[in-house]
Amino acid sequence: VQLQASGGGVVQAGGSLRLSCAASERTFNFNNMAWFRQAPGKEREFVAAIRWNSGGRIYYGDSVKGRFTLSRDKPKRTVYLQMNSLKPEDTAVYYCAVGGGILSSLRDAEQYNIWGQGTLVTVSS
Repeated sequence: VQLQASGGGVVQAGGSLRLSCAASERTFNFNNMAWFRQAPGKEREFVAAIRWNSGGRIYYGDSVKGRFTLSRDKPKRTVYLQMNSLKPEDTAVYYCAVGGGILSSLRDAEQYNIWGQGTLVTVSS
């Protein structure tokens, strides 16, 4: 498995979860790592991303700004997504992905060539 995502679960609205995504050495070098999510019947949505090798700048989707925080442990090739103040509309399968170039649009799922298996987050009201 090249990308291993974990940390999903069931939480009540207002609660928190932390997702992890670890990249194996088989992924070699990559420029960007991101989280996307997909709710039933909806398109895949950008959540957050980091420019792994270009200063570590982090970007967030509008719907999660101020509530989610992305961080990384570079030696462990792992990113974490701390999700606070969760809402029922955050319910989705969350996917981590790597790929793209140093100037790629991080919000474009087409830029990523390796995807994890997804982890389900369910937020109950």
